[in-house]
Amino acid sequence: MTPPKYDDSSIKSLDWHEHIRTRPGMYVGKLGDGQSPDDGIYVLVKEIIDNSIDEFVMGAGRRIEVEITDNSARVRDYGRGIPLGKVVECVGKMNTGGKYDSEAFQKSVGLNGVGTKAVNALSSYFCVASHRDGKCKKAEFKQGKLAKEYPEKASTERNGTEVYFEPDADIFKNFRFLPAYMEERIWNYAYLNTGLSINLNGKIYESKNGLFDLLSNQVKDAALYPIIHCKSKDIEIALTHGGFYGEHYFSFVNGQHTAQGGTHQAAFKEGVVKGVRDFFKKDFDASDIRNYMTAAVSVRIQEPVFESQTKTKLGSTTVTPKGAALRGWMVDFIAQEIDNYLHKNPDTAKAIQEQIVKNERERKDIAGIRKLANERAKKAAINNPKLRDCKVHLIDSKNARKNETMIFITEGDSASGSITTARDVQTQAVFSLRGKPMNTFGESRKVVYENKELNLLQHALDIENGLENLRYNKVIIATDADVDGMHIRLLMTSFFLQFFPELVEEEHLYILQTPLFRVRNKKETIYCYNEKERDSAQAKLGGHSEITRFKGLGEIDPEEFGLFIGENMRLESVIMPQEANIQKMLEYYMGENIPKRTEHVINNLRTEAVAEL
Repeated sequence: MTPPKYDDSSIKSLDWHEHIRTRPGMYVGKLGDGQSPDDGIYVLVKEIIDNSIDEFVMGAGRRIEVEITDNSARVRDYGRGIPLGKVVECVGKMNTGGKYDSEAFQKSVGLNGVGTKAVNALSSYFCVASHRDGKCKKAEFKQGKLAKEYPEKASTERNGTEVYFEPDADIFKNFRFLPAYMEERIWNYAYLNTGLSINLNGKIYESKNGLFDLLSNQVKDAALYPIIHCKSKDIEIALTHGGFYGEHYFSFVNGQHTAQGGTHQAAFKEGVVKGVRDFFKKDFDASDIRNYMTAAVSVRIQEPVFESQTKTKLGSTTVTPKGAALRGWMVDFIAQEIDNYLHKNPDTAKAIQEQIVKNERERKDIAGIRKLANERAKKAAINNPKLRDCKVHLIDSKNARKNETMIFITEGDSASGSITTARDVQTQAVFSLRGKPMNTFGESRKVVYENKELNLLQHALDIENGLENLRYNKVIIATDADVDGMHIRLLMTSFFLQFFPELVEEEHLYILQTPLFRVRNKKETIYCYNEKERDSAQAKLGGHSEITRFKGLGEIDPEEFGLFIGENMRLESVIMPQEANIQKMLEYYMGENIPKRTEHVINNLRTEAVAEL
């Protein structure tokens, strides 16, 4: 085989905006259509808001306005405004910004001068205006290239910066902003910046008590004792134990939500364990201390080091580039604060001790059955007919490319057979359920080990000890769109919420949307996901088109199925609103209050019917 030509002509030099547009995933992560909360279009909005937040942190501006439409975003802050002579450079010249000056932006989120430029380059239209001391400077860009620069003019508006942009549809195919996906991010900004008011599409978000408010909204009346809330200049923590199995963390660095944790979250966990052990003067098992705990931690450090441009995991080991160790600083603070708090609040200390004893008893009760179940799962894994793994894991399980891998949880031989045949064997796995899984509501953790199917699923995902070893970035429930399929979705979602809620909290759980109809004539085929799309397709193709109603996944042949689980796959992320109470929700939908549920379903069906009319 002749090697490809490699000479002077092979070496390319790209402008900054061309490089970003060529490798957009490096800067904003996933190039989805907005149906998932981690799609890149939401990262674009975040990058702009981060700059406004940094202004607030530096003491400039107490209000931010955010407007989101289907295809555009606008962010207006009332900070100092970009220096007028540098407006074009700040948004249009790579590695340019004020955050290299540690005195101007001591503990900022974005330090590399990249974020705003990435938004600019990945937008079909980008407009920036800076209002500063009675003057305004405005510039317009298209795909990162300067389209029009306006001369400075007088302004009667308050100081601050306004950015409007439209993501490029050539990069983000068929995208649409879903404002609900921005709500959680906006709430986090409010919790982490007490005194700040954010207006998102007319709704005000603000918090008076910081992480205390965040945790209060998460646990509500499920908390076993009043929330422990401690705060100093550069660190804030809040924690309690509640009715949710496992450990649940909301961690932040310089206002950035680090969904994947990192060095600060590890130090927080260590500090909690040390503080509890010091107070009780007992060497409790760490898992017994932290089980059923929900906590939040926020730190501000100089020049944080993240593991990627999307900043979801902290890698820093020091508070400042040449300062104290992050771990030691955090562990000492947290341990001392918890020890002091428990001495002053004996009722809380008693509640924590009772929870630790309960956790220890539960851990020991299931130890025997857990061992047997794990041995059974390992034997089954050698030749497990339920799991058809992807080659990435079969080759290298420990270093799998998690950001690319996914597993479909489906029911029945025909459905799993279609997906198995159509899937990308490199990155897509299939786990087949046998009929409807059991309703696990109200059951203890023992059921996960006693039920063979649930235990095998737990091992297939490798989430027995948390999400650190999660083998797939996306866990996708794929069922028929009929009553039975919806029931299976509900049962599986309830299972994960009860025993592995962090899978939902960290946005790994999805529902696969498959077409209900196929409309075709001799020249064209259109797949439709609802009646409205079906009617539009029929109108487009004409009255003699053929309409097929798919009754289940098994009726879609593998060749067709490949169209729906590839680049054009429609996924609906399972997310928990900030105000949601998991325990109450599970009690309502999975408990014994059948009459209330029936009434709820009937009323919602009526509402949908009226809306369609």
